[in-house]
Amino acid sequence: MSTLRGFIIAAIITALVALGVFFIVTREGPPSSAPTGTEDPASSVQEQVVRSAPAFDIVRIETDGTAVIAGTSEAGASVNLMIDDQVIATAKSDANGSWSMVIQQPLPSGNIEMYLLATTPDGQGIRSKHVVIVAIPEARDRLPLVVLGAPGGASRVLQDPEYQPSSGELALEVIDYDREGGVIFSGQAKPGSLVRVLSDGSLIGEDRADETGRWSIISREPLAVGVHNLQIDQLEITGRVSAVLMVPFERADPDLVARLQPGTIIVQPGNSLWRIARQIYGQGWQYTQIYSANQDQIRDPDLIYPGQVFDIPVDER
Repeated sequence: MSTLRGFIIAAIITALVALGVFFIVTREGPPSSAPTGTEDPASSVQEQVVRSAPAFDIVRIETDGTAVIAGTSEAGASVNLMIDDQVIATAKSDANGSWSMVIQQPLPSGNIEMYLLATTPDGQGIRSKHVVIVAIPEARDRLPLVVLGAPGGASRVLQDPEYQPSSGELALEVIDYDREGGVIFSGQAKPGSLVRVLSDGSLIGEDRADETGRWSIISREPLAVGVHNLQIDQLEITGRVSAVLMVPFERADPDLVARLQPGTIIVQPGNSLWRIARQIYGQGWQYTQIYSANQDQIRDPDLIYPGQVFDIPVDER
């Protein structure tokens, strides 16, 4: 069974304020006189035009910060890749709405947030629903971590330098919180299999893995604050349980989750303080900074739980 893994950098929390996938543009009809009872009822209804937002499909960031990015948008749109208010690259979508771009100027090191801004042929500006968070090491000595985030949905790790593909094996990869306080569990399983998640023996939810093996389940029922025993089952079409994972999970205080700010992380399956410090500061031994800032939650530096929310102090060296 593959090693559980995953690390969602602090910026993903604030990234999930991106705009929605659909924008409604209304066009008013000409003013009409008072109803006479003979008008077409549809003539008094505003016409609605639904515009689809640009979306990321592929984000590949090389060790040196160069990149290949591809996705979709409205056909014929001009798509800008943005960091803050700066345009990093531009592409034009084809008749099918597909576009791609090659970033030859290396992206800056550190944690950066990217989004898409498309201009349609009729001049409408539409921002992407998703944002992409990239963590590029200062030393540029390994592949960057790349995470795709969306409001109220599970984050998806697109590129992880420490991840080895599970070859269809059952895995819990990411734990997030949505804006209503629900806990989002997502991972990998055998394509087409049914995945169910239980907490302390009670069913949280179930989902069928898609053709790539990805699944995602949101806990709609509130989970009590504290440590829970998670069980993730993979079921075949016949109903036979073919794989089981047992994972401890700590439900953070919902009030704390609602106040999440930059400089905060959600502990992921497979994390340790050493690994988190290595990802953030570049040196594992700096885990003591994280431990000191979160002693109220960390009873043992060797024992942290997925789902915990930690403050990450600024490295002042």
